[in-house]
Amino acid sequence: MDLENQKRVKEFAEQYGPENIVVVLGAAEGEGAGLAAETVTAGDPTFAGPLTGVQLGLTVYHVCEPEIKNEVDPTVYDEQVGMMEMVLDVDDIISEMSSIRNEYCKYL
Repeated sequence: MDLENQKRVKEFAEQYGPENIVVVLGAAEGEGAGLAAETVTAGDPTFAGPLTGVQLGLTVYHVCEPEIKNEVDPTVYDEQVGMMEMVLDVDDIISEMSSIRNEYCKYL
C-alpha cells in the first residue's frame, strides 16, 4: 500500500472512527493483499509510511471474498471484477485475508 493511501486510511479512521471503516482490497495475489491488510490492521510492516507503528485494527476484505461479492450487484461485480477473478488464486487470497483478520482485526 503506497504512502498516500496509508495517509488516507489513517485520516478516515481518525475522522470516522476505526470501528466504522471497512477496507476493500483488490491486489492480484494473496501475498500483496496480505501485506496491505497487515498495514491497515497491525501497522506498516515496511516501516516506511504513516501507518508505521499504528495498529488501527480495521476490518479488511478482498473484493473477491464472498462477504464482499455477496454485497455487490451481480451484474456490476461480473462487469468490474469477473474477468480478474477467473485468473486469480481466490482460495489463496481468502486464506491470507482470513489469517490477517483473525490475528489483527479489532472490529469484526
